[in-house]
Amino acid sequence: MSTKLSPDVILRESEQEYRRSAQKHLTSHQLADFRKCPLLYWQKKEGLVPDEDRPAYLIGRAAHMLILEGRERFDAEYTVGGPINARTGKPYGANTQAYADWAAAQGKPVITDEQLAVIVNLATGVRSHRLALDLLSKGVAEGVGRAEYCGKPCQIRVDWVNPDAGLVDLKTCDDLTWFEADARRYGYVHQMAFYQAVLAVICGVKAPVYFLAVEKKEPFRCGLWQVSEQTLGYAARENEAAIARLKQCAAEGAFPTGYEECRVFDSI
Repeated sequence: MSTKLSPDVILRESEQEYRRSAQKHLTSHQLADFRKCPLLYWQKKEGLVPDEDRPAYLIGRAAHMLILEGRERFDAEYTVGGPINARTGKPYGANTQAYADWAAAQGKPVITDEQLAVIVNLATGVRSHRLALDLLSKGVAEGVGRAEYCGKPCQIRVDWVNPDAGLVDLKTCDDLTWFEADARRYGYVHQMAFYQAVLAVICGVKAPVYFLAVEKKEPFRCGLWQVSEQTLGYAARENEAAIARLKQCAAEGAFPTGYEECRVFDSI
């Protein structure tokens, strides 16, 4: 199977549009919720459990935009800074009411000067990696694709699609030394196996997959990993088994926790 992608199969749309469409399409995050706990998946789909949004998520989204889409796009989507206290001539603290009122009036997410410094350092870390620059020198950021996979309408939103090299997933992490452990813990391979499989349905291309990770602290090291096809294949089989269970749960109207039976604890 060819590994060269056609840019024509990649859609461009806002994050808001993508989220709305997720109500009718299975996403990698929904599937991850189901693998963890079918009941959690159902509760989120029904709106009983809202998606959590932490300050770290804001920095991650902003860093993705600056690194992958550039400063002009970043400035269009985010406001940087804060109001100045006329009495002291210094900025109001991010926890003050004056800051909250100012931020609410901006009409878009606000990044503090301190957060911007971290985001710029993340971008610098990525730019310092020669192989990362090569991968990001050509392609499309936040590319969207939709197709029926395993009998379910599915959608993907890929950080970066290089038509010659493949799919790139950009991650920020606390310590690059432990990134591979983080990838296993958070199911990154299953996410990318889902992306690869849905894209293969769309255009018949089994694209290579890369993790691009950068630290959120000094020295902002950046690393690149190509995920082996054997590992992606194993994750894809687990995804497909999970989708089969999801369809069964939906047909039966029963979404268990996965901990209904007594388990054996046999390790120290």
